[in-house]
Amino acid sequence: MQVVLAGGGTAGHIEPALNLADALRRRDPGVGITALGTEKGLEGRLVPARGYTLRMIPPVPLPRRPSAELLTLPGRVRDALARTEAILREVDADVVVGFGGYVALPAYLAARRTRTPLVIHEANARAGLANRLGARFTPHVAEAVAGSIRGATRIGIPLRRAIATLDRPAMRAEARAALGLAAEGPVLLVFGGSQGAQRINAAVAAALPELLGLGLQVLHAVGHANIDAVTERPPGYHPVAYLDRMDLAYAAADLVVSRSGALTCAELAAVGLPAIYVPFPIGNGEQRLNALPVVNAGGGLLIADEDLDAGTLVADVRALVQDPQRLARMSRAAAAHGVRDADDRLADMVQQAVAQAGGTGGGAVSAGQG
Repeated sequence: MQVVLAGGGTAGHIEPALNLADALRRRDPGVGITALGTEKGLEGRLVPARGYTLRMIPPVPLPRRPSAELLTLPGRVRDALARTEAILREVDADVVVGFGGYVALPAYLAARRTRTPLVIHEANARAGLANRLGARFTPHVAEAVAGSIRGATRIGIPLRRAIATLDRPAMRAEARAALGLAAEGPVLLVFGGSQGAQRINAAVAAALPELLGLGLQVLHAVGHANIDAVTERPPGYHPVAYLDRMDLAYAAADLVVSRSGALTCAELAAVGLPAIYVPFPIGNGEQRLNALPVVNAGGGLLIADEDLDAGTLVADVRALVQDPQRLARMSRAAAAHGVRDADDRLADMVQQAVAQAGGTGGGAVSAGQG
């Protein structure tokens, strides 16, 4: 089976695509994987690092609102479509799997023109324009948040195997030792994406004396651009530029403060980590919508970006860490909402799409869990 993945631009599009690729390779080491990307996206680094083939096409960002860019859109789509069709024919693609982003629209149009089976996965609570359009071309549509895209089946977001199979209690001691944390006492994990989050960083810095006064250790990923500015490092505060091993960070933590990107919400729910979500306030509000299902299920709290300050942060953290039973209930609620096997569920859908089109799907279709 030859699979073409279309999910470029941000880690939120690329990571689920690569996690699906890993799931397909576990089933059949001989499956062919080709990822589409652009020169602008993170895929130039992330895809080769995971051992998969990357083919570049011209980017086709879709304007969120009417603008001069719309005038150039037909020409850009035409160029990207021609390049994508050529790639599908070169690799003899059996299926295209799209995750949104700059490469999605030409991939969906090329799949339609070449009559290649198409599978679409939507990670966000509010579907993007490319996925909404592509979903009209196929019955094979999956989503992470119920109601995000018409006709979709909720399966969650494909996660890295290290996250999906994480046993937090069993890994706790090893994780804390690896991260330089004390073995005992509650740990607050703070992060805001690969670049950090200025609003969260500022609130934590202002609240740090009170947070440490609660007996917390604070593991704080501040972002590469901000680490040199962190000059105060009192005992119990562990600032880092970036966390390469999120599985260890999750295993070490008792509570999280973070943004609420779709992948972050999916990971925290899957591993059963209570979180205080601070949605990034730009875009179309999708980060707030991403967090709402797990918050409504009882697995987290929500603080609007404009309401986040030291006082608000300390009050919410204190209320949780001083009530272990409440924290445990939140952990169970998050885990009950989370999905750990979305990679296999999406792999099932891919194989079914190929089989229904007359291919083999790379072997027998697995039942999937849940």
